[in-house]
Amino acid sequence: MILQVENIKKSFGSLEVLKGISLSVNKGDVIAILGPSGSGKTTFLRCLNFLEKADDGKIIFDGKEYDTKTITKKEIKEIRLKTGFVFQSYNLFSNKTAIENVMEGLIVARKMNKEEARKRSEKYLEKVGMLDRASYYPSQLSGGQQQRVAIARALATEPLLIYFDEPTSALDPELTSEVLSVMKKLGEEGMTMVVVTHEMSFARGVANKIVFMEGGVVVEEGKTEEFFTNPKNSRTKEFITRMELSKIE
Repeated sequence: MILQVENIKKSFGSLEVLKGISLSVNKGDVIAILGPSGSGKTTFLRCLNFLEKADDGKIIFDGKEYDTKTITKKEIKEIRLKTGFVFQSYNLFSNKTAIENVMEGLIVARKMNKEEARKRSEKYLEKVGMLDRASYYPSQLSGGQQQRVAIARALATEPLLIYFDEPTSALDPELTSEVLSVMKKLGEEGMTMVVVTHEMSFARGVANKIVFMEGGVVVEEGKTEEFFTNPKNSRTKEFITRMELSKIE
């Protein structure tokens, strides 16, 4: 097991966003987190990588236990060096080329020399089909291309696990498919991923496990096929039906 999360809680003022979320992630898992807007999906993902600090809960990552209330900056860095995070808004540096964006974290956070960082960056840009755009700036790239550079940046750190926060939400359908294709390939190659998404086809076709959240709790979770064909909770059934109908429309 790469990651075990126990009873994660998070409030913003009087608003309780996460009410005790637990999750287990094994090597090679592709876990899709589904749910309506405002269910706490993104907050949960950000708490796992300490982009938000949870109020309570325990995280066991790569065999080491961390208390979210007492975790140190050194321990947070320890976790981040072994994880990748792909944001919905790409978060690329506008004044750096595609390859410089991928190299930046390797040089700054991992103290890699420039030549080695460039070679590794080229490798992962090629993997996502963006090596021919290595010298382009973000403003010269489509949204889908920018997101593929962001995925290359996450891959270049060679993490144990990558978090994806609605990676296609800002893209039109054509660009969405090119990003999902890259993610599908990663899943087939055994990359461990936790993906917050509204793309039901991706969840059904690529994920091996589904977590459905609403109102800051996990309503239902299970193996993908069983989740979609035989959901136990009436709210889950309603959500699946509504999402599938919206695709038809």
